Amino acid sequence: MAVLSAKAVNRATLARQLLLERADVSAAEAVGRLVGMQGQEPKHPYVGLWSRLDGFAEEQLDQAVEAREVVRATLFRGTLHLVTAEDYLRFRTTLAPVLEAGLRMLKERGEGLEPEKVVKAAQKLLAKEPLTFTEVRDALQKEFPAVNERALGFCTRMMVPLVMYPTGTRWGWPANARFTPAEAWLSGKLNPKAVPEELVVRYLEAFGPATPADFQTWSGLPKAKPVFDGLELEQFTDEAGKTLYDVPDAPRPDPDTPAPVRFLPEFDNLLLAHAKRERIIADEHKPAVFTKNLRVKATYTVDGLVAGLWTAEKKRGVATLTLTPFGRTTKKTATELERAGAGLVRFLEPDAKTHEVVTAS
Repeated sequence: MAVLSAKAVNRATLARQLLLERADVSAAEAVGRLVGMQGQEPKHPYVGLWSRLDGFAEEQLDQAVEAREVVRATLFRGTLHLVTAEDYLRFRTTLAPVLEAGLRMLKERGEGLEPEKVVKAAQKLLAKEPLTFTEVRDALQKEFPAVNERALGFCTRMMVPLVMYPTGTRWGWPANARFTPAEAWLSGKLNPKAVPEELVVRYLEAFGPATPADFQTWSGLPKAKPVFDGLELEQFTDEAGKTLYDVPDAPRPDPDTPAPVRFLPEFDNLLLAHAKRERIIADEHKPAVFTKNLRVKATYTVDGLVAGLWTAEKKRGVATLTLTPFGRTTKKTATELERAGAGLVRFLEPDAKTHEVVTAS
């Protein structure tokens, strides 16, 4: 069994994540190739696409959302993701067990909750008009007064196939967005059967080579090993002797392929899609990126690995991108970061009078 070095694994993953070189594809095609993008907050996928696509403008994603080619919905790991309409309809049933299992998190707050009854009531309610979850909870509380209102809302979010209703505001959705039934919005039906084999292949195409545990971390689906074993996949060994699986003929670039500096948004899937994340971030840097309150900070990569954090703000017409490196930065790298960062801060704050990139002292 061939051995893949750590750098070979890194370059393979970056290539599939469109981070070795920017791709000349549509926003919808990119979202499909990435099998979705973490959409915890609406701005994040826009930044992620800016780093991955050649000449990306936010209007490209806006248009894909307006055309209903792309939706923002609760899916992988029970969290919000931006996915293609096709993938949502195809894989929502496959991931339903993950979402339904999420109800266990309610514990004592779920006392008296009857999910089937709540689902029917919520479906009837949302069929009339798009609603925020505050409105959903308030309406359901009237029908189920003895049940915790948060439990009613959470049950609806996890068990009713819904997508966020776009409003045309910048970044597509307001903070308190409304939701609407997915099948009606997309004029299509959910695939009635679970297709975990297809999802494994799509995962490896976007994040491989990887292990069953990696797939479980990304999707939330348990017991993935038998699914992997049932597929015709190539197998490799990493430097620690662990078996990595991959789809045949997938891109695995030369480990010495240059990896340009790249800026990743908060919660980027590249940092969340593997059980072991050393392919993209060293263990000693994880505490600075993954916070105790479950945030994942915005980062930048140098030579394919996370090398620091970035933040952006605008004050009195001046937009500033601040870099916080984890270690020493060479002059060459600093120049690359400043050049790429200048593009990012202009993308984020196009109306600012002045744009600058600074390094935290």
